[in-house]
Amino acid sequence: MGITRAIIGGTGVYDPYMLENVREMKVETPYGMITPVVGEFKGEKVAFLPRHGSGHSVPPHRVNYRANIWGLRSLGVERIISTTAVGSLNPEMAPGDVVVIDQFLDFTKDRPHTFFEGGEFGVVHVDYTEPYCPEVRGVILQSASNLKLKAHNHGVYVCTEGPRFETSAEIKMFSKLGGELVGMTNVPEVVLAREAGICYATISIVTNFAAGIAAGPLTHEEVVQIMAENTDKLKKLIISSLELMPKERGCDCQKAVPDLSKFF
Repeated sequence: MGITRAIIGGTGVYDPYMLENVREMKVETPYGMITPVVGEFKGEKVAFLPRHGSGHSVPPHRVNYRANIWGLRSLGVERIISTTAVGSLNPEMAPGDVVVIDQFLDFTKDRPHTFFEGGEFGVVHVDYTEPYCPEVRGVILQSASNLKLKAHNHGVYVCTEGPRFETSAEIKMFSKLGGELVGMTNVPEVVLAREAGICYATISIVTNFAAGIAAGPLTHEEVVQIMAENTDKLKKLIISSLELMPKERGCDCQKAVPDLSKFF
């Protein structure tokens, strides 16, 4: 179908505002149906998938991550730029800041994390030394520089199960382990993308300081408000990143799983 790039929109990013001639598609997968929007950007087809549904109706622990990634791959997607709203454990990463994360700590509890369940194809172990595509990350960071946007070029994302916010004791623990940001959706999304041979990177927008660091109680409304205030910044960054993306992939993400074609 010629759809090699996709955007997965997180909290506050439900509208494929950068695409023209959009239409919704129904894509069947072994894990259920997904309904991405496909449109055109500079004459090329790009898929857009709101992670939580168009009206934020799906909580983080119920997102069908396997269907989302499998479905995008079946369309031909080779690269994904995702967005996430995050709380900050690092005082240098303040609300409104852009962070292009490079590592994660997984504290999810009850989510399917892999396509490889054994059976006729055996067991597959995939390397995650560098979990986010260095090429796509580099494009995003260059785009931020071109736009004169402040963007942190590293960040350790702690993924929790949700949908509750974290306790202050948990945040202290995560900080001691090296965590800098906290969210509820990036795992297993990034894990599945690598298993599918897809280049994947995330633009994280800091919406608040985490529990025990923030001045008061955390609310979802606060997260949505900060994301809304940063929509224009995020839109420009995604558009610039799509424009700068090289035609051919120069990384090793697609080589992470040998004989990938026998699985998909």
